[in-house]
Amino acid sequence: MIFTRDDRAGEGKLSSRLGLVTEAAEAPAGMDLYACLVTQLSKGGKADYVIVDEAQFLAPAQIDQLARIVDDLGLDVFAFGITTDFRTKLFPGSQRLIELADRLEQLQVEALCWCGARATHNARTVGGEMVVEGEQVVVRDVNRPAEEIGYEVLCRRHHCKRMTSAAAHAGALSPDVLPVNHA
Repeated sequence: MIFTRDDRAGEGKLSSRLGLVTEAAEAPAGMDLYACLVTQLSKGGKADYVIVDEAQFLAPAQIDQLARIVDDLGLDVFAFGITTDFRTKLFPGSQRLIELADRLEQLQVEALCWCGARATHNARTVGGEMVVEGEQVVVRDVNRPAEEIGYEVLCRRHHCKRMTSAAAHAGALSPDVLPVNHA
């Protein structure tokens, strides 16, 4: 059984940045994941395990339901998502996952900041400028122009300095930072 919430591919789909897409059950706020799975199983459905993507967007009660799937139904649950938002605050779903998880693992593939350091923070850009205020969840439609809302992974140092790759590039080209030759 695959659940997702607010995936960029749209409702009922799970996608990757590589372009792979598969069907998934959309888990909107208020949906009881445990009850959904039990209903599917009682109708003759089968589930060897449960996968949840974009788990950070789930409500804490839904994370409790995932724990109940593990404890009561004996199924493994694999939940994937990010821990903090663009303001460096824990998502409520991520917080509850950290509190209840039997095991936490970072993916082996490490995202890199534009400077080459390990990316640990997510930056939101609006019109190309990094912002640190606003609604916690804003999912960008990949089919719309990126000048509206975008996201970029940064190392902590560049997130704190609000230095996105575009800002760094603009600063490098600014005439007030170019070296002056006094021949």
